[in-house]
Amino acid sequence: MFTKMVGFFQQGGFFMWPIAIVFVIGLAIAIERYLYLTRHTMLNRSLWDELVPHLKSGNFKQAVQLTQASPSFIGSILNYGLARISSSRSRDDIEKAMEESLMEVMPKLERRTPYLASFANIATLLGLLGTIIGLIQAFQAVGAANPSDKADLLSASISVAMNTTAFGLIVAIPLLLVHSVIQSKTTQLIDSLEMASVKFLNSITERSAAAAQQG
Repeated sequence: MFTKMVGFFQQGGFFMWPIAIVFVIGLAIAIERYLYLTRHTMLNRSLWDELVPHLKSGNFKQAVQLTQASPSFIGSILNYGLARISSSRSRDDIEKAMEESLMEVMPKLERRTPYLASFANIATLLGLLGTIIGLIQAFQAVGAANPSDKADLLSASISVAMNTTAFGLIVAIPLLLVHSVIQSKTTQLIDSLEMASVKFLNSITERSAAAAQQG
């Protein structure tokens, strides 16, 4: 199997190398993004579980200490909201502060993910380009060959030229699938941040309403 794969790669010609480089770079980005998003998903969940009791009890000082010490995105977003509580109890002001922080976080979550779709398209186009150039070279070689050998030579040349298209598709399809997975994971993480922000705001509103009734 390994020998066949090496032979397949060698027969494809020069354009197999750019396609392979695109695949390696795309794979590296996919792994980095997946680990990055998984890590922050766990950090967000862990911090939120710690924050909930303090938010319910109105212990905002302890909540601020937790958010400031956490490297998670939810800590950064809620820290904006908790900082705004000291200067304004208005829900709109707190919400705007958290939205501002979310706008800063989103580019970090989506960074480099679009490259995966671009690399998939590049791999496909490189495969087609390699096939076209291979066919041009094949027809040029056939033109100078003996008439009796033309059919066999053309058949073999076309077979080799098609290797680049096949390899381009072999690279492009997994990259597109991985792009969909990473994009879905990114969307889920952003949705969880928005949901946590809403729950935080509701908690603040409930505490303010309870304090007003007691007053």
